Amino acid sequence: MAGAAAATAGEAGLLRARRDIVLPAVVFLVFALLPAFAMLTARHYLVDTGTRIMVFAVSAVALDLLVGYAGLISFGQAAFIGLGAYTVGILSAEGIGDALVSLPVAIAISMLFAFVTGVVCVRTKGVYFIMITLAFGQMVYFIATSLAPYGGDNGLTVGARSTIAGWQVLKNDTAFYYFTLLCMLATYLLCRVLIVSRFGRVLRGASENPTRMATIGFTVRRFQLVAYVIAGGIGGLSGFLLANSAEFVAPAYMAWQQSGELIVMVILGGVGTLDGAIIGSAVYLLAEEWLSGMTENWQVIFGPLLVLVVLFARGGLIGLCAWAWRRFGHA
Repeated sequence: MAGAAAATAGEAGLLRARRDIVLPAVVFLVFALLPAFAMLTARHYLVDTGTRIMVFAVSAVALDLLVGYAGLISFGQAAFIGLGAYTVGILSAEGIGDALVSLPVAIAISMLFAFVTGVVCVRTKGVYFIMITLAFGQMVYFIATSLAPYGGDNGLTVGARSTIAGWQVLKNDTAFYYFTLLCMLATYLLCRVLIVSRFGRVLRGASENPTRMATIGFTVRRFQLVAYVIAGGIGGLSGFLLANSAEFVAPAYMAWQQSGELIVMVILGGVGTLDGAIIGSAVYLLAEEWLSGMTENWQVIFGPLLVLVVLFARGGLIGLCAWAWRRFGHA
């Protein structure tokens, strides 16, 4: 009996390890080949769609680091996206359009805001953490609406995409697509390395039993704050990409509804699975595009579908795929 149980556990571990390698590889391969498919089929809009998916997937992966591994459900992730986007827009308006300047500044400002607010946020937990991150996010939103010199409620048009050392390579849609793909890959690998490191093990331990982790000598709040700051910096990267993709920034980027959509993406793909955050982003945005073409009130259709996923697909779409593999993979 013990041998059979060990064999079953070993098989489950092997399947999980295989999934952790194969599925992300397939996901990134699909994104890498998408521009070629778009060119062959004359569906050039797929490049723009893929870029938009990856922009939000970058932030969704960061949010999954908080929600799925640190146990911190943040409703303020959109604030970091907005800060990164407005950094690009304001610097562009002031004549500074090089990514070697705007990208580090966007990330630094988002991380600084995450640190200042995170010191307060990590002192709370549960619904209080949700509400305080929501409050800080809305604070940034209303500050953006009051920036009359930079468009206020109407937003701000970015004159041109950022250059790289004066080179206008990102002006080409395909080049910008692959630049965004590189950023998404870097974000995924960074978060994956963090998760398997000692830092990640402490985060997961603190999420499950913070008292025990504190008892054995770890300062839980310090680790949670670092995770929050990292997620903020990645959100700033997403904002940089969003501003360059749309060539426009608006306060709506940092509204609480945007944070809610990011949480939906994470839940849809599977909480605690970084590749699930990418898949959830793709499914959500593709469903939005498809359903909005059918009706203006597309959320009425999407809402029940999300409820069904939560109720019957434990672990989101990733969990559903894992169940299907166990059920039919050896048939």
